[in-house]
Amino acid sequence: MDDLLVSTSRILRLRNYSPKTCKAYQHYIGEYLNFCASNGLPYNQKSVEDYLLEKEASKKSPQTINLALNAVKFLFNEVLKTGIIINLKFAKRNKKLPIVLTHGEIKRIIAATDNTKYRLMISLGYACGLRVSEVVSLRVGDLGIDELVVHIKGAKGKKDRISILPEKLQNDLRNLIAGKTGTEFLFSSNRGGKLTTTSLQKMFQKSFVRTEITKPATFHSLRHSFATHLLENGTDVRYVQELLGHANIRTTQLYTHVTNPKLKNIKSPF
Repeated sequence: MDDLLVSTSRILRLRNYSPKTCKAYQHYIGEYLNFCASNGLPYNQKSVEDYLLEKEASKKSPQTINLALNAVKFLFNEVLKTGIIINLKFAKRNKKLPIVLTHGEIKRIIAATDNTKYRLMISLGYACGLRVSEVVSLRVGDLGIDELVVHIKGAKGKKDRISILPEKLQNDLRNLIAGKTGTEFLFSSNRGGKLTTTSLQKMFQKSFVRTEITKPATFHSLRHSFATHLLENGTDVRYVQELLGHANIRTTQLYTHVTNPKLKNIKSPF
């Protein structure tokens, strides 16, 4: 089993999978191999089915089950190479609407952030529609302050994209980058180097709790709010898709369910 995990790690790195995906795939492949060893099962489709059914019985989410299935398929197709094809369909995902904050709520969260650095990071997360990992990975050279653009490099799916910068943050950003080289991180830790996503998420939650907003929002809700507010302002959904870096327009169209003005204009018969 250890040899298979080592081989899996090598192949994932050779295929240039992201560290996050590598960690997840190795976790679920290790789980599957342990499951087979504990139950005396061979590596085949039935044992995969049994493994996934056990996860379903444990009330794991469809997203988790799908990730585990993808990982095990990778094991069979790229590592074991036995010719066995795992012919299973993905579990149906929960179709939840994104948590969207109002302009007023976002202003309250920013105002509740005492630390200047983190206040600017939260502001950029909303203003540019960035993921938390994208904010902490920004370098000085990624900013086009005069052109009001930001270049997000090596984002999800190893894709680069361009997003917008607001005029309101021009002076703050100029002050921040003064004296820095283009290769330096825009937001460095106290020890120097890259900040962790955990530190930014914790600061967001700390500020969020202070506002006493009751929505179950996270840092990622800023990205949801960015997309929703652009659509509400009449921005074409395809432009929003480009700004968010979505490969499929259907992912972006989810936000149209939140912004549907026809639904919002219907009055309750109560």
